[in-house]
Amino acid sequence: MKMYLISDNVDTHTGMRLAGVEGCVLHTRQELRDALDQVLQDADIGILLLTEKFSREYPDIVNTFKLTHTMPLVVEIPDRHGTGRKPDFITAYAGEAIGLKL
Repeated sequence: MKMYLISDNVDTHTGMRLAGVEGCVLHTRQELRDALDQVLQDADIGILLLTEKFSREYPDIVNTFKLTHTMPLVVEIPDRHGTGRKPDFITAYAGEAIGLKL
């Protein structure tokens, strides 16, 4: 199993390449759709890293992909500008999942 990155900027792509993760840099809706189709063609890709910007700009494409495919696992990562999430995102997410205030 290998990881693959779909990024919206060259800096994130370069950093991940230095870590040994292949990927591509995209900017349009159609490029994202084409890249996701290409990822599905490669059975060796087990984890798809996707910059958060794509989830904000094209939630319909990203959510449909997540809901209709069990592989690869989609992990949204922040780009060089940081995350768009609140600082306590993980604590809040865990609290919502189990129904308790942590």
